[in-house]
Parts: sequence; structure tokens; C-alpha cells
Amino acid sequence: MASFFAALVFPIFLVLWMLWRLLNKGPQRGKLPPGPVSAPLVGNLFKLAGDCHPHRTLAGLAATYGSLMKLRLGQVTIVVVSSAAAAKEVLQKHDQSFAGRAVVDAVRAPGHEHASVVWLPPDQHWRRLRSLCNTCVFSSQRLDASQGLRCQKVGELLAHVNGCAASGKGVDVGKVAFATILNLISNTIFSVDMLHDVGSKTAEEFKALIDEIMEEAGKPNIVDYFPILRRVDPQGIRRRVTSFFAKLHEIFEKHIEEREVSRSRTPDYHRRNDFLDALLDQRENGVELSRFELRTLFLDLFVAGSDTNSVTIEWAMTELLRNPISMARARTELEEVMGERKEVKESDIARLPYLQAVVKETLRLHPPAPFLIPHRAECDVEISGYTVPKHTKVIVNAWAIGRDGEVWENPELFNPERFLGTSNVVNYKGQHFELIPFGAGRRICPGLPLAYRMVHLMLASLLRSFSWELPAGMAADDLDMREKFGITLQKLTPLMAVPTRHHI
Repeated sequence: MASFFAALVFPIFLVLWMLWRLLNKGPQRGKLPPGPVSAPLVGNLFKLAGDCHPHRTLAGLAATYGSLMKLRLGQVTIVVVSSAAAAKEVLQKHDQSFAGRAVVDAVRAPGHEHASVVWLPPDQHWRRLRSLCNTCVFSSQRLDASQGLRCQKVGELLAHVNGCAASGKGVDVGKVAFATILNLISNTIFSVDMLHDVGSKTAEEFKALIDEIMEEAGKPNIVDYFPILRRVDPQGIRRRVTSFFAKLHEIFEKHIEEREVSRSRTPDYHRRNDFLDALLDQRENGVELSRFELRTLFLDLFVAGSDTNSVTIEWAMTELLRNPISMARARTELEEVMGERKEVKESDIARLPYLQAVVKETLRLHPPAPFLIPHRAECDVEISGYTVPKHTKVIVNAWAIGRDGEVWENPELFNPERFLGTSNVVNYKGQHFELIPFGAGRRICPGLPLAYRMVHLMLASLLRSFSWELPAGMAADDLDMREKFGITLQKLTPLMAVPTRHHI
């Protein structure tokens, strides 16, 4: 049986190898970055085969081959960036040359990459969509105007946690944070709650759907390494993602249609001044925006915004429960700044340097996306004496950069104090390349301003209103710190924590 299988498979691999050799013929364009020796046809695929933690594996390889490292994965050449200096070259000095996107096959259905602000090339279409996001959602003026909405959603979160505290129940921190942020995003876009209760079964189902999208899009896909297999979709990843996208598109389509009908048929239509109204205004003013483009834009905002922010809050609470001294210092700072006032406001964030340091340290150790969305070289680019050829896929390993021992003292240690003091002004807004969880340059995450406000406000509110403990019988050392790899880096085991009402 084994010999029959070998006789069947070998000719297929031989043909694939011959095609690979044919497609990769061409003049040598300068000195390529170093990397492990690659095998015929498969290249370095076996180094990552079945790997549940590729961010760690690539960090280990970079320790041997350097912070600018070349890998051959099937037909595709990949350059991995694993240091702040190399990231600065790619994302700042040569920002324009690396502004393209290497689209993963999972998001090619149903044509998502042709309308997505995340995956579009840096053309006029992308600039128009990016400008709409910045102007209508993420501008300082818009965010200031919607402060009340965020406070309302956080208030609903605290009410749910208070009910758990009264009954002595544990809280699934990631789940309730996800539901709160999802409702915030749905109100920002549609002026409605997507979920009526942050602890509901619907919240669990919606989170499971987003988790599945992130996991499928992040898992190794043979089509990404052998594009000639695209029509086959041998692992079924694109097929599954298509079904997940369809469920979200159906929800968005309903809201778009209802709003269009209201605007056209209601003489005294009451404007909601949300993102959907702003986009429909743009369309009425001559901007071309199809239903598909609207649905795709909303999908980007829901998937990226809800998952990354809730993951950050869950990891922050996990690290604080493992480090009670840090937890105590964060709560003491809140008491000193706020006095007897219970409700945390966004204006308080600037006066909470230790809380800000906790968030920075969490993002350093647990960047929500361990690999930044892959870039693509738009031309041949020389970096540090090496040539990165045109069309090369470039992966920035933000996880490895955040744990670089040459930059960070005791890099595996959770130590918010490293970010305190006037001598240390490192932030994650794209200027300091040792901490780039949201990317940098023209492809930096447009949702960063909202994430900044929401993560700090939610974390501060949870610490201000409640004391937190692990379930009975569990010690800090018992916390499972393993990761579940996908587009985002989630906790493998959700954090359950028991709140006690903090009387002020």
C-alpha cells in the first residue's frame, strides 16, 4: 500500500517541482538575505509543518540567521523581519516600497481582498476607503463626540460583572470584553446593540464565529505556498471562511437595506450620525460605494476591532493576576487620581501613567497580531546590504521584536515599570519600532486611536470597580499561559476570574 501511494504521489510532486523551477527562473537580483538551506520544491516548509507556534519558531530561526531572514516556502519567497532596526527599514525608510499586501488565500473569497481596506494595494481605492475610516470613525473629533457611548457600554459591562460578583460567579474576561467592544462597534456603525447581554449565549456564538475566522485565516495554508493549487482549495480553508463571511454579510446587508429604505421613504428621517449614515451621505454626494464594499468595510471593522482589543484586555488581566504587586500598584494609582469618584472617564487616561505602562507591557509580551498583516515588496529593495526582490512576501514578527533581549532587559518578565520615567517615552503609535503591535507607516492600523481609548477605559474601569481573584484553589502559577495561534494570539484557555465589589 505504501509503495502504491509513493508511486501515485511522486509523479505529482515531480511535476510541481518542474513547474516551480520554471516559475522561479530569472536573473539573480543582488544578494538575498540569509536563511536555512531549502529543499527542492517544498523549500523550508518542513520547518513549519504542523507548527502551532510559528511566531516562536521563526524567532528561533532568526537567532541563527539574523533579523532579516529569507525562507523558501514552496513557490513563495518570504523575508521575515525580527528586529526593531530591520522593521524601521521596512516600515519607515522604505515604507512606500513595502506598502503592498501579500494576500492570504483564506480572504480571497468572496472577493474580499478587492474591497478590503486591510488587503487592498495602496492605490486610489484604498486611499479613499482609508480616508473615509479616518474621517468618519477614527478622527479625534468623532471619537470625542462618541465618548458618552463608550462610557455607556462600559457601564453595561460593569453592571454584568457586578451581578457576577453578587452571586459569587467567575467572569470569562475575554468573552465579556469581546461582547462589550462588539456592541460599541455596532453602535458606532449602525446605532444598535449587536448583543443584548454581554454574557448571553448569542455573545458566545458571535465570539466563536470571529474566533473561527481568525483561526482559519491564520493557519498554514498550502495554497499560500503553492498558488497553482488555488482552484482546488485542498484544505477547504477558503470554503469555510466564505461561509463565515456570508453569515456576517447577511447581518450587515439587513442593516444597510433598512437604513436605505428609511432614508428614502421617511420625509422626517431622524439622522443617527453613525458610520452608516456618513457613508450613505458620501454615496449620495457622488462617491462610488457598492453594497459589497460597504459590507466588506464593516466586516473589517467588526472582525479586527472586536478581537484584537478583547484579546489585549484578557492578556492584561491575566498578567495582573499573575503579578499581584503590579495589580495593587495599578489600583492604588486609580484611587489616588480619582479620589472618591467611581466612574472612570477617558480624560483620566492621561493621568494614569502606570495603567498606560501595563497596557504597553501587555502589548509587548502579547501583541494581538504576532505577525503584522504581511507586506509585499512593490520593487527590488536593498536593506542592510541585502536585496529583497519584487513581489517578495515580508512578514514582521512583532512578537519576536517585543521579546528581543538586545532591546529589552529581562524580556520574558512582565514589568510595567520599564515604561515609566521621562527617559523612557516608548509608545506603540508607530514611532518606536521596538514596540509596533499596530504596525507603522502608511499601513498602520487605522483603528489605533479607538483601541487606545477603549482598552484603557475598560481595563481601568474593571480595576476601579472590583477586586479580582482567581477561582478557589487556583494559584497564580497555575494560570495557563499557552497561546492559540491565528491572525490574533489568543489565550488557549480563557481567563476565568472572580470579582468582588470594591466599595469606594
